[in-house]
Parts: sequence; structure tokens; C-alpha cells
Amino acid sequence: MNRLKITLPAVLLATALALTACSSDGDSETTTGGGGSGNGTVTLGAYLEPVSLDLTAEAGAAIPQVLLYNVYEGLVRQNADTGEVEPLLASEWKMSDDGTKYTFKLRDGVTFHDGQKLTAQDVVWSFKRVTAEGSTNPFKSQMTVVKTVESPDASTVEVTLSRPSQSWLFDVAGRVGVVLKENATDLGTKPNGTGPFKFDKWNRGDSITLVRNDGYWGEKAKVATAVFRYITDANALNNAMLSGQLDIVANIQAPQLLEVFKGNKQFEVIEGKTTGEVVLSMNNSKGPLADARVRQAIRHAIDHDALIKTVWSGYGTKIGSMVPPSDPWYEDRTGDFPHDPAKAKQLLADAGHANGLTLTMDVPPPGYARASAQFVASQLAEVGIKVTQNNVEMPQWLDKVLGKANYDLSIIAHVEPRDLVRYGQPEYYYRYKNPAVTQLMNEADTALDAATRDKKFAEAAKVISQEAASDWLFLLPNLAVIRDGVEGYPKDAVTQSFDVTKVSKK
Repeated sequence: MNRLKITLPAVLLATALALTACSSDGDSETTTGGGGSGNGTVTLGAYLEPVSLDLTAEAGAAIPQVLLYNVYEGLVRQNADTGEVEPLLASEWKMSDDGTKYTFKLRDGVTFHDGQKLTAQDVVWSFKRVTAEGSTNPFKSQMTVVKTVESPDASTVEVTLSRPSQSWLFDVAGRVGVVLKENATDLGTKPNGTGPFKFDKWNRGDSITLVRNDGYWGEKAKVATAVFRYITDANALNNAMLSGQLDIVANIQAPQLLEVFKGNKQFEVIEGKTTGEVVLSMNNSKGPLADARVRQAIRHAIDHDALIKTVWSGYGTKIGSMVPPSDPWYEDRTGDFPHDPAKAKQLLADAGHANGLTLTMDVPPPGYARASAQFVASQLAEVGIKVTQNNVEMPQWLDKVLGKANYDLSIIAHVEPRDLVRYGQPEYYYRYKNPAVTQLMNEADTALDAATRDKKFAEAAKVISQEAASDWLFLLPNLAVIRDGVEGYPKDAVTQSFDVTKVSKK
């Protein structure tokens, strides 16, 4: 194999869907009220600033990174360590025997940051706002199974589903389930949640500041102030950490620069797990890629061990499907398509492409995507597939690739938890259509027991892998640098939140 030297760009942006929230211009400041006192300030460095603070209208992960669980809460949440669903604004809930009705009991004494009391009607309004006919919520599809939402009294919410759904409660633990005050406005600039931190100010182009909510219903935040500072240059971000300006660097996007922190007693480098699968997406409905043999050839052509070592400095985990090891239906499928260039060439010949073919790869800005694209293009060239790399900005990618599926190949990390279900949606940008897989997905989601669910999802994942609907390059690790004396930051990133609710600083 020809060795390919990958040069990572100086500007390494945050993962995947985070890039849907591009940086805002200017230095304008938005402020809403002060906050707690004592226990200091923790400053977290990140790569990408939100374009808005309305997480009900923007798909970018940069918004929930700051607001989810810190400022906004839902009825339930994902546990930061296990990823399992646990109570939040609901103190308890029960599901009907047939799996179609959930009854939630709200906690007493919960108030929004503006002082108004949380009621069941706020939950009803928030859920109906997502499902309304004119809703632009990018995650509306996660609530389409909801038939009715009612509040028989001020502390009870009843949600009736059109069918049983294993995924609905899990989805509600994320951003689609955040509870807003009824008739809330100005969500893009004045978040009003129930969480342990209040929104304080946004210095556009620089930072977002949260302050402790001293009236919080639960365990109070351990620091008075949390500052999310945005630095898009990887070297500048490192220098800010080394010079004492930052306490945490979250979601490292330049792993080759971590050596400066290793062995230094002032810092701890953590490597945890994520659900971020770096996907080589293939348009299953277009041109040569509509033939499974061509897609299978592509999978055989790629040396995933070498890719991880070259592109991401050896960090990351090989995966053979869209199912990360943290999912209960995980099966090791990394052996389905071993690196075998000769087999790849034979499959291409069988598909009528003995003389090769040409494909275009539309690549968004993240460092892992651009570097992986170079590596993949080099390997595909060795089996007769010429790849033209077309670097695009995120708005273009969202429109052309995600929105219109006008592409051949692309690379992006999908960070949504349990996103295997996308392969059961033929209209999704993969354009993968297999009625048997869709049926397996439906059977898994409507199953009333975990064993049946896991069996059906595993069967679907096997078929999807064997048909090479995509190639899964690697699973991103959660890489972060923590300053000595800072404790409580989650090692694993099983949610989209940069959760600082339990962070303390000596």
C-alpha cells in the first residue's frame, strides 16, 4: 500500500452535527440576569460556537453542549455514566402494560429561571409545540409516535402513543424533550429553563456564561459560574489551556497535540467513550453505488486499523456497523469486510467496473472528515475507484447531502444515540431501502421486552452491514484535558451535553 501523509488543518472544528451551528459574527453581548456567589468559576474551552441558543429550531450539537441539562431539563435524562434513562423533572413514571401510555408525576417546587412555577401544562405545551403541523423542530420525527398529551392535574402528564415504542422515552431524555415555559419566546437569545445554571450572557464570537441557579430544585451546582469559551484554532486552544486561561478542553479535535499535556502533573488527559460513529456514507440509490457489490468493494478496500492510526493518532475504536459497543444489541461485526484489495477488485469486476469508476466525495469541515477523506480516496484509488474530493461548508452539506441526497460519498460523524434506526428510513440521506430491515426496526421498536428488541435490532444491523449500506470508519473517543483540581466532568460523552452540573474546582 502507498503510505499517505495526512496533514490536519490548523482549524479543527467540532464533531459532525455540531457544525450545523456555525459561528456568529460580531462582538454583541446578550445578558439576562446575574447569578450565584462563591465556589469560583470553571472555564471550558470548545471549538464551535452556536449560531443561536434555540435548540428547538437548530440541529447543531453546539447548542445542547451548553444548554442541555445545564440550563434546560426534560421529564427524564440520560445518566452521564451509563446512558440509561433516569428521572429528572418527573419524579417517577409508569408505562401501561401495552406500552402505549406513559404517566409522569412532576416534582414539587420546580421553578423556571424567571421565577414561574413548573406545571403539567408547560410539558403539554412543549410537547405539542414539537408535534404541531407547522413545527420546524429538526427532531420532530422523534415525536411522531405521540398521539395525545394531556394534564389531568397540575402535577401529572399523560402521553399516549399510537403504538408501543422502545425508543420514545430514550428520545425524550434528549433535546426533543426539553420542557419550556408555556408560550416561551426569545428562545434564541434568552433561554429560560429549570436547570442548575441560568443563562447570564453571550459575548458573541468569544464566550457564553452561565451562573448558578441558587433556587434550583435539586443538588446545586458546585461552581458559581461556568464559562464556555470558543477558540477555533487548535494550537490557540492548547496555549489557552497551558497558560491557565481554561480549566477544561472538551471534545479534543486535534489528538496529535495531546502529547504536550501527557506527563504534566497540572493536567489529566481523559479518554472516554462516545456514540459518535464516523460514517463513510454512500448514496444507495444513485449510479454505481446502487449496486451492493460496489459498496462491498469499497468496504474491502479500506484498512481501518491504518486509518485510525494515520487519521486520528491511534485514538478511536473499530466498528463494523452503526451499533457502538455501548448499545445493548451490539455484536462485533468488524470481521464482515476485512481489508482485501484483491476481493475489492473482483467485486468491482463482477459489477461491470473492471476498468474502474469515478465517484465524488462531498466532505464537510471537521478535521476527522477531511483527513479520513484523503485516506479513503487513496485506498480506493488502489482498487480502481477514482475519488474527487469536494470540500464543502456545513450549510452546503446540510442542503446538498443531508437534505437532497445529491451526492455519491460523504464522511461525517453521527453523534445521535442509537441512530441505527436511520437505516429503516428510506428517505434518509443514505437512501437505503430494504423493507425487511424497516420491518425489523419496527418490530424492535414496538417490542415490549428488551430481549426481543435487542434481537431484532441486531438482526437489522447484520443485514445493513452485509449489504454495505455504509462503511463505518471508526468510533470517535471522548478526548478531553482537565486541569488539576477540577473534578466531576464526565469521562464519557453518551449525551450531547458538556455537562458541568457536578464540576467542582479547588
